[in-house]
Amino acid sequence: MDNYRPVDRDLAPEWYGRLRVQTVDLGPARWLTERAPGHGNFGTVAGVAAPGFAAYARVLHPASLSERPVRWTAVAAAYQREVTPGTDWHELIGMDRDYHNTAEYGLPGVWDEHPTEGPTPPAVAQALIPILARHTRTSERCWFGLWSGYGRWDFDQVPSFETPGRDEVLLAGTLADAVSPVSLDEFAELPDLWWPQDRAWCLGGDVDLVSTYVGGPRALIADLLAAPELETHPVAHGDGVG
Repeated sequence: MDNYRPVDRDLAPEWYGRLRVQTVDLGPARWLTERAPGHGNFGTVAGVAAPGFAAYARVLHPASLSERPVRWTAVAAAYQREVTPGTDWHELIGMDRDYHNTAEYGLPGVWDEHPTEGPTPPAVAQALIPILARHTRTSERCWFGLWSGYGRWDFDQVPSFETPGRDEVLLAGTLADAVSPVSLDEFAELPDLWWPQDRAWCLGGDVDLVSTYVGGPRALIADLLAAPELETHPVAHGDGVG
């Protein structure tokens, strides 16, 4: 017998921050659902950030110390290790994948909280937005995907589109609106997927990841790799994600 009580969820909002929840036409997301077999598999860069782009970048979510961001390279130096494009966080700190379920973790004076798992953290998003805006003609008309399984909102009656391993609710707004869900509360997830109307690029994250992935033209990826406020690495479309 199932003795678990159903989790109470709020009704799906019409607006997620300043992003309008789309309840009728999912056409803008069709290009993400019509993938050739094997093109953008679950667990790959292209499976998260969409296939077909000239280049891709991995944007690392920072760890923190006393709520201040800490780069992976700083953590790597403390452990006398190196960060590569495919480094997993738990490997970097010499623990197994479930390390954060232990009673104590961290390294005094270096880090005390692991990188944020899930979609792009707001501070990282704020740094990404002006760079992404320079590489699209349609920053005022963008589309977003929000995983329907985050749990706070009841999106059961809202149509969704499929990406590898996930069902996404479609949202619409400007590129700058991507960070507006924090107006709901500080813990509201940002969208997992972002792309402009002209499809110049696509940004993707996931509930299980501590990185954001961006696919786009080589000039955009070069700008991301050169941005001093971001910690980024070049990756390929078929690489695994972490």
